[in-house]
Amino acid sequence: MALYNRVDGRLLKEKMRTALEKRVTISFYKYHHIINPQEFRDLLYREFDTLGVLGRIYIAAEGINAQISVPEHNLATFKTRLYSIDWLNNVRLNIAVDDNGKSFFKLKILVRKKIVADGLDDSSFDVTNSGVHVDAVAFNKLADDPNTIIIDMRNHYESEVGHFKGAICPDVDTFREELQVAEDLMRDQKDKNLLMYCTGGIRCEKASAWMKHIGFKNVFQLNGGIIKYAQEIKEQGIENKFIGKNFVFDERLGERITEDIIAVCHQCGKPCDDHTNCKNDGCHLLFIQCKECAEKYNNCCSDVCKETIELPEEQQKELRKGINKGRQVFKKGRSEHIRSQES
Repeated sequence: MALYNRVDGRLLKEKMRTALEKRVTISFYKYHHIINPQEFRDLLYREFDTLGVLGRIYIAAEGINAQISVPEHNLATFKTRLYSIDWLNNVRLNIAVDDNGKSFFKLKILVRKKIVADGLDDSSFDVTNSGVHVDAVAFNKLADDPNTIIIDMRNHYESEVGHFKGAICPDVDTFREELQVAEDLMRDQKDKNLLMYCTGGIRCEKASAWMKHIGFKNVFQLNGGIIKYAQEIKEQGIENKFIGKNFVFDERLGERITEDIIAVCHQCGKPCDDHTNCKNDGCHLLFIQCKECAEKYNNCCSDVCKETIELPEEQQKELRKGINKGRQVFKKGRSEHIRSQES
């Protein structure tokens, strides 16, 4: 069998959108020394492909980071096979909060140098000496303590649509930048309670260990991240200190946690927290767009892209030939095209 997908992504997306099969969106991670990442990757692909698993998984010598969806009827079998891998036995599975089953359209398992790009030299500190893991009850208690500083360890486009009340949300594009900002912000406050959180917990594992390494005394991290917190506050009926949406890195682009809309459309400024990617294949900019602007700009980020997708396909291919889109994320107030039409 081929150990990668060979079907056109556009066909797979359409198949995913029209499928009636019930699926469960799951994320999990584990830091563990993998001797042969490529061999483990191939083994995992064979196992998951036969179960109809879709999603994106990163494998590295330091462990695994997975965001997937599993057919509901195969969920029990999936857990059995996953837990049969000794170092993944009983690994915590974060089940999506607001799930329509349309999170992924193909299975992609990649071998990388790291499961999260952090820019750290892991040999320089003990990555297993992470912060104290706290559940929703303990998180709320710490959040109410005036001696606590809460830091959102996610990127700006994530915290823009949802975050914890009172949290510091650095205006950064990458986790690597986030670590430096957190270190600089807390440099003179090493005796404070440092309470960190992210989507599912993986970024805080490394971040909290690093902050302890450089001298911070009281480091805490939200166990299971926002996903687990949302489940716990619902199950236990306790106060919810998170407002808005939890951004997720799949086709959904967000899980609704509360009805609060704390962001605005990047084109007209109306209250909106729906992320989208520009329809122009030569752009694919990630930004927030309301329904009215989606109609006005034909699901594009600007007049330039709207005009581009109206061109013949061959001409569009010529225009985007050789272009490296890189990380196309809208940075508020710093875009050549977006917002200019309405400002």
